Amino acid sequence: MAKTSAIERNTKRTRLSKKHAARRAKLKAVLMDRSLPIEQRFEAMLDMQKLPRNSSKGRIRNRCALTGRPRAYYRKVRLCRMQLRDLASYGQIPGMVKASW
Repeated sequence: MAKTSAIERNTKRTRLSKKHAARRAKLKAVLMDRSLPIEQRFEAMLDMQKLPRNSSKGRIRNRCALTGRPRAYYRKVRLCRMQLRDLASYGQIPGMVKASW
């Protein structure tokens, strides 16, 4: 089980990312538009730097939904490898069986 503080920090980042997503996308569009004057793009860059650092989508860490483990994460089922194996062995993930040959 991951530390509760790490899980909560990641939850806070997710919440901040959703809150500032529209504003961040708008500012990024201004930054990438080469037809605009450099002063306007510079202002957009300064406004983007004023946003919270944790509102960036790249700072969100994928974590297991059951344990909060950050490593060996499978996006399709949102679980780490150990939980995926346990649930698949018990037949609780539809369509997934343990390999045997």
